Amino acid sequence: MEDPDDLYMELIPGVKEPLQKNNTAAAAAKIEENIKQQNNIPLNIAITGESGAGKSTFVNAFRGLCDDEEGAAPTGVTETTSEATPYPHPKYPNVILWDLPGIGTTKFPAKKYLKLVGFEKFDFFIIISTTRFTENDVKLAQEIQKMKKKFYFVRSKVDNDIRAERRNRHFSEERTLTKIRDDCVQRLGGLGFESPQVFLVSSFELHLYDFNLLHQTLDKDLPKNKRDALLFVMPNINPEIIRKKKEAFKRRLYWLTTLSAAVAAVPLPGLSIAVDAAVLVCPTLICRLSSFHHWLQ
Repeated sequence: MEDPDDLYMELIPGVKEPLQKNNTAAAAAKIEENIKQQNNIPLNIAITGESGAGKSTFVNAFRGLCDDEEGAAPTGVTETTSEATPYPHPKYPNVILWDLPGIGTTKFPAKKYLKLVGFEKFDFFIIISTTRFTENDVKLAQEIQKMKKKFYFVRSKVDNDIRAERRNRHFSEERTLTKIRDDCVQRLGGLGFESPQVFLVSSFELHLYDFNLLHQTLDKDLPKNKRDALLFVMPNINPEIIRKKKEAFKRRLYWLTTLSAAVAAVPLPGLSIAVDAAVLVCPTLICRLSSFHHWLQ
């Protein structure tokens, strides 16, 4: 039979010593710290590309904001980003989208770009283009690859292309999307990037095109401990994302209840009280669980 001491040590490391000294307050603080760490794992997402590619609008859409809302990244027809600017998610500030300056500008030449924007802090890069990916985009991707970071090509403003093509008598949305994708792949291939995956996205209509596929790909590529952080900030654009969020919150709720029940059996004075106290003073998690209450029925 598994030793109870081993059980609680695995669930809440660092608690044994203060409890052995009958320091319940210190134990509760350690448990609270552990819970908060699980719910505040940082995720830094870099959004880059050439000037005017729609980076800022993509940042806003990902965060569930319109371009004119308070806290939104400024947008415009010219380059509005002069430095790497962090935009925390309004509900999950541990997830930050970084609006990076346009690559290839005088201030940010391609060769020095990654160093100038501080590439080390980013978990992955999204390279956005509104028409054709350029030599600068490919150079950036190759440099990111050398740094052993992940990157993803996103072709933005696809809704504009669809709207323009609708004027044609023989319009086919599927054929138009295939043409856009093939053009991007061929262009990148011609610049020396073989078999790239390109995601077609409209920042104003995230539920359409490849945004969900982008999420699935990111989820697969991210370390396991960061997948929930990404999931929780994803807009609720389809039932599948909502279902995954429901399951993730259920897992966390189950973890908390299991933790409380498990330590109740541990023969150390004050442990169960410390755990329950720590759970109660973790308002961020409780609020998030409450917001999903209607899914957990």
